[in-house]
Amino acid sequence: MTLIRRSSTAVPLAIVLTLAAGSALAGTTGTEFQTMYTTLLNWATGFLGKSIAIAAFILGAGIGIARSSPIPALAGVVFALFMVYVPTIIDSIMTAVI
Repeated sequence: MTLIRRSSTAVPLAIVLTLAAGSALAGTTGTEFQTMYTTLLNWATGFLGKSIAIAAFILGAGIGIARSSPIPALAGVVFALFMVYVPTIIDSIMTAVI
């Protein structure tokens, strides 16, 4: 009997919440954070991001030579790839309109 009561209140609540949900505007609101976003994006895609990516590769290569293993160098390459591509991917996800 309690299962019927729970479902009888849950279904109308789910319908109301579904109808009241607004559209997704994750990347189009909050203009007060625009300057911070632009600054961080410029850092990640500019000379700072490239410097960090190169440093990660050099550090990974150095550790790989010390350990006689190519895995740390590959980790540095993967990190460098993330530094190059992830800002573009995140920007595309956040500005997509449903």
